[in-house]
Amino acid sequence: MSLFKEMDPTLKRALGMAMGYLSIRSRSIQEIKNYLSKKEFTPVIVEQAILWLKQENYLDDKLFARNYLENRKKNKPKSIYALGYELAQKGIASAIIDPLLVEYDDLELALLAVLPKIKSWQHLEMEVFKKKMFNFLRYRGFGFSVIQATWERIFSSISNPDPSQ
Repeated sequence: MSLFKEMDPTLKRALGMAMGYLSIRSRSIQEIKNYLSKKEFTPVIVEQAILWLKQENYLDDKLFARNYLENRKKNKPKSIYALGYELAQKGIASAIIDPLLVEYDDLELALLAVLPKIKSWQHLEMEVFKKKMFNFLRYRGFGFSVIQATWERIFSSISNPDPSQ
């Protein structure tokens, strides 16, 4: 930490602000760059701050992307395409995104997304239920074939809850 004491005061201030921003939730390198740039730090200070944060393991885009995907899977599942797009918007390189997305399955994500909604839709007529489900999944970036497969899975469990029949 003696290195921190000998730092340029502007760099110290930038690091303090970046650490405060990181304390809310993890961020990508690009998010921190954008944040510090908006706070009107010079590009040199921003780069020095990013370098220090990476060296101290406060910033790691691969770890950020992995955690982001797991969080999305648990809390607000979207299609693989939508997840990739969101990560790209956060400045994550496709070289990091693509290998991580291979671990995910659109049908599984669609089912995870729609299962919490089924209870609130079960009182609806079947056509309205289907329309709501299709629109909900389309809004989350799923393609028609995945939505259709999800519908077939859901419909078969609704129409035949007892597998012995």
